[in-house]
Amino acid sequence: MKENLQQRTEKNGPLVSVIMGVYNCETTVEDSINSILNQSFNDFEFIICDDASYDKTLEIALKCAQKDTRIRVLRNQVNSGLAPTLNKCIEHARGTYLARMDGDDISKKDRFQKQVDFLETHNDYAFCGTSAELFDDEGVWGLRTCIENPKAKDFLSVSPFIHPSVLFRKSALITAGLYKTKNVGRSEDYELFMRLYAQGFRGYNFQDFLLTYREDKNGFVKRKVKYLCTEAKIRYRGFKALHLFPRALPYVMRPIVLALLPARFRTFLHKSKYKIGERQSKS
Repeated sequence: MKENLQQRTEKNGPLVSVIMGVYNCETTVEDSINSILNQSFNDFEFIICDDASYDKTLEIALKCAQKDTRIRVLRNQVNSGLAPTLNKCIEHARGTYLARMDGDDISKKDRFQKQVDFLETHNDYAFCGTSAELFDDEGVWGLRTCIENPKAKDFLSVSPFIHPSVLFRKSALITAGLYKTKNVGRSEDYELFMRLYAQGFRGYNFQDFLLTYREDKNGFVKRKVKYLCTEAKIRYRGFKALHLFPRALPYVMRPIVLALLPARFRTFLHKSKYKIGERQSKS
């Protein structure tokens, strides 16, 4: 697939291809789609791949596609996970840039315009992300301000990039080998960002809150142990490729150590890290 993508001409395609994998998100997907369709920048195609949902997600996506010809809807016959689903979207993408989006987040109206303008004038960066408001069903409960110019060492604690906020140069993603689909658990983005950095690519983060990112305040304490163990392995491989050892050794086991802490304490740490004052509306 990588070779075919490199041979594909982009002369007649849109500047941006938005790639979104969706799975059982019928209550949120239409708002997410509309936040893309309402962007001030409009030179894009919108590729949505349904990962074998069993609710009305696919039906809603198809209904949106009937109203806007920029949308193309794909479907997996069996549930495959986010990484293979995104690779399928990329296989069909014609744009010079790839914009990530999830089916439960909201992009601010000027997100794409700012990101495209940046990459068009900063050839030394392969991708750019943004800071984000954190919200749940009750509204905005926190703010995550990302490091503006992340260095390799900034991967030690957590990923310095918010995956659905990122705009990539497609050529960089192809060169890096796209998303890994095996032994990544739910850390396909963390693994990809470290691999990009290990290959000499760099990313930038807008300090503007250009994404409203759905995250349950208590969600991180519910992560399964098998995913935490997989993340520890990804950390080891990524930190090794980034030449961060021996400094990185304590950080390899970070997800597992956190999992051993009492759930109430983990929730407190998470909420206090991103908490803002009064809860705000997500709009």
